Amino acid sequence: MKNRVTVDVAGQEYTLISEEDPVYVRQIAAIVDEEIKNITGEAHLSLSHAAILACINLADRFRKAEDDSDHLRGQVKSCLDELHKLKQELADTRRELSRQRSGGK
Repeated sequence: MKNRVTVDVAGQEYTLISEEDPVYVRQIAAIVDEEIKNITGEAHLSLSHAAILACINLADRFRKAEDDSDHLRGQVKSCLDELHKLKQELADTRRELSRQRSGGK
C-alpha cells in the first residue's frame, strides 16, 4: 500500500508517495534535512548547491557502507569456510579414533 507522507526538508514541504512506513520516510527525510543544514550552516549556498553537496556526502557514506558490508561478507565467508574445514577434520578424526578403538580394522 502506498502512503502519502509530508516531510520538511530545508524549510520546504514535500509530499512523498512511498510503500515504506511513514515513520521511516520521515526519518530518511530528517537525515537529508540535517545534512543540508550542516552544509548551509557553514556557508551561504543556494538550496540547489547545498542539496547537491548533501547528495555527494550521503552517496559517499552509502558507498563506504557498501564497501564495509562487502568486507564483512567476505569475513563471514572465510569464517564459514574455516568452520566447514574444521568440521571435516573433526569428522575425519572421529572416524580414525573409532577405527583405532575397534582394533584398527
